[in-house]
Amino acid sequence: MMLLKNSRKAILQLLELIMMTILYEVHDNIYVNMTNRCTCSCTFCVRGKQDSVGDADSLWLEHEPTVEEVVQEFSKIDMNRYNEVVFCGFGEPTERIDDLLKVAALIKSKYNKKIRINTNGQGSLSNGRNIVPEMAGIINSISVSLNTPNEEKYEEIVRSKFGKGAFKAMIEFTKEAKKYLKDVTMTTVSTTISKEDEIKCQQLCDKLGVHYRIRTYQE
Repeated sequence: MMLLKNSRKAILQLLELIMMTILYEVHDNIYVNMTNRCTCSCTFCVRGKQDSVGDADSLWLEHEPTVEEVVQEFSKIDMNRYNEVVFCGFGEPTERIDDLLKVAALIKSKYNKKIRINTNGQGSLSNGRNIVPEMAGIINSISVSLNTPNEEKYEEIVRSKFGKGAFKAMIEFTKEAKKYLKDVTMTTVSTTISKEDEIKCQQLCDKLGVHYRIRTYQE
């Protein structure tokens, strides 16, 4: 009877893994979806309007995949097709920073691909420590969602659970990233802020010494 229960549990876990999307394609990159947790509830967030992006059917996870499950998914695809591995998905990837870095190190070692994190920049605040130095030598680039140059507007748009402290934490995170990573970009989403604010974002990025990019809504 115990063997039957264990077998049934294993089958259910396998079905969950088959149904949910851990890896998905966007352009010429492979994206890694490891969590649906996020410290923010952005007004423009795509997951509030649809279930997926890229070639994924749904990015809502049945459970957070283990490091082993994520690495196993990579073994099923032809990595020569992709330019870059991007940790993103339907959640904030740094919510699982320890597991993220384990996966990234394994993938980097095996496939020699560039590794990028798309983040809201609140990872150090959320984890209670400066997580950026841990990325050195593993993560090649990082894209931080700036969203707006205005602290008050940021709180209104991003709706972080950390409230007013989130904007300053995001800026500090970016400053730290500049110290340890060669390629740091801050982004805003097209049509969500004015052209005047986009100019201010560019000026802020210039001051921080990082790139600025305006991305499309579903990118």
